Amino acid sequence: MRFVYESQVISLLVTAATGQVVAVPLLSRICEGLVWKRSGPRRSLLDKLAGMFLEVVGIAGLPSVLVADAYYASAKVIQPLGAQGHHLVSRVRKNAVAYEPAPKPKTKQRGRPKKYGRKIRLRDLFKGWQAFIEAPSPVYGEQNITIQYRSVDLLWRPTGQIVRFVLVKHPTRGNLILLSSALTMDPLAVVKIYGLRFKIEVSFKQSLHTLGGYAYHFWMSGMKPIRVGSGNQHLDRRPDRYKRDVARKLDAYHRYVQLGCIVQGLLQHLAINFRHSVWASFGTWLRTMKTDLIPSEMVVAHALRTHLPEFLLDSSSDLDLKKFILDHADCSRVPGFDMAA
Repeated sequence: MRFVYESQVISLLVTAATGQVVAVPLLSRICEGLVWKRSGPRRSLLDKLAGMFLEVVGIAGLPSVLVADAYYASAKVIQPLGAQGHHLVSRVRKNAVAYEPAPKPKTKQRGRPKKYGRKIRLRDLFKGWQAFIEAPSPVYGEQNITIQYRSVDLLWRPTGQIVRFVLVKHPTRGNLILLSSALTMDPLAVVKIYGLRFKIEVSFKQSLHTLGGYAYHFWMSGMKPIRVGSGNQHLDRRPDRYKRDVARKLDAYHRYVQLGCIVQGLLQHLAINFRHSVWASFGTWLRTMKTDLIPSEMVVAHALRTHLPEFLLDSSSDLDLKKFILDHADCSRVPGFDMAA
């Protein structure tokens, strides 16, 4: 059986001493594919991401900013975050509209006071070139590039509150409309923060291709086969034992991907704090090698594999990690392990 699932990941953007930024994965969950109850309210991907974010930042207890794509620019994300002092930086579609606050009437009138004033198509604001300000691009990795930006605070109907829109004219990337639920955030800071979103995509690809963190097959022999593209697996009418087995399998999947997050975080720790040792142990060559910068997770993983036989053969140290590896390794499949054993 093929099971289609969708995962969501919460990562922490970290700036190293070299100025490089890495996205450290903290929490990953499968969010689509299983329907436990056919009736009652269902949590959307927006609800689940907001819940994951609040779960992570609740441990730190500090005001935080969630950086996400245009799909997550929604009241279901902004309102739960704002209720606990957090904010969202995202992109909005070019056909989005906003409203000016309704002017207060000079005399008291009957009925509910008007909230929304003049309707504004955000893309029309690009026509007022006099209102744009030129500044060096704050986007990560860009140098000698000048952008034009404009900031406006308007009512956004999906949330029913005033948000900050930052309109950006980029010489090569074109026009972009960003959103910030924090009205006090500097417009260039909004551009800079959203420009770091691609680091999350890079981190996800490293987890997928270098570590195999999402190579786990969500399947068990007792699951009812479904056709490819048939949608979700509905469990509401299945026996209780079947539900327990699927829940146990889902828990195993979460443990697997979470262990992948931990492993990737350790590789990033070695890359940031032991950069010179990693490059010294790399033992091969890359066309894009820059030893003055922190290495990728792939480089760190290769350096660890290269240095592992030397670590095991070193008799000067008697570490628990070495004992654990030798006790659980299949020496017949790994050259050099039998010598260490």
